[in-house]
Amino acid sequence: MARKSVKWLLVLGMVAVSFIAIPTEAKKQETGFLDRTITVAGTAYKYQVFVPDDWTKQKKWPIILFLHGAGERGDDGLIQTEVGIGTAIRRYRDRFPAVVVMPQCRRNVWWSEPTMADMVMALLAAAQKEFHGDSARTYLTGLSMGGYGTWYLAGKYPGKFAAIAPICGGILVPDMARQQSADDNSPYTEAAKKIGKTPVWIFHGGDDPVVPVTESRRMDEAMKALGGEVHYTEYPGVGHNSWEKAYAEPDFISWMLSTSAIPSK
Repeated sequence: MARKSVKWLLVLGMVAVSFIAIPTEAKKQETGFLDRTITVAGTAYKYQVFVPDDWTKQKKWPIILFLHGAGERGDDGLIQTEVGIGTAIRRYRDRFPAVVVMPQCRRNVWWSEPTMADMVMALLAAAQKEFHGDSARTYLTGLSMGGYGTWYLAGKYPGKFAAIAPICGGILVPDMARQQSADDNSPYTEAAKKIGKTPVWIFHGGDDPVVPVTESRRMDEAMKALGGEVHYTEYPGVGHNSWEKAYAEPDFISWMLSTSAIPSK
């Protein structure tokens, strides 16, 4: 009987060990599109993070912040992945060896709203910490309203982003000032000065009926006049959805990830 008891104890011990090992395996890092939530000033915001299949905590990763357009505003934390960079990731997954952070702007507000800007920077910091983001290789891109947001955040946090790519966007200028500046590039020059030497690739459709292509043309001129590194791509005959072509550009992501931020003095 003693031998049988010892035998059963050994069997039970092995079973226990196997059950202990299961949770350890279950903790393996998830990849792909992941749901996340952050609370800022007492409000919870859902967002998405794309994590490459070969992600490992053994190294630092480039991190791309994507700002969606007006049509994807809400609080479901999902729809912002269905237009723009999320679609490109699903089609060209191997082109994105980076962590991509996709916040969602609330309805009836813009990315330039202080609460939205604070939320974006808070979740970017959270994602950088969780997924070993490289602070010297943090990038910013956005489309339409997110294109405006890209110019805005790049100016608000100069030196934060190693490169930016605004698509069919512009700068926020009051209507009266915009009318007065029809022949005056000063609002665009001031916006360009805030961004400084950050490398930029601007995209816009030549026949955009929503955001005038002149917005991107004038920012291109202003950045170049200040000696900035600027690439400008205008798609003749293309309307507002120029992001479909922009994010499909074979060299776009590789160009972006080839740049590194210059530490501020």
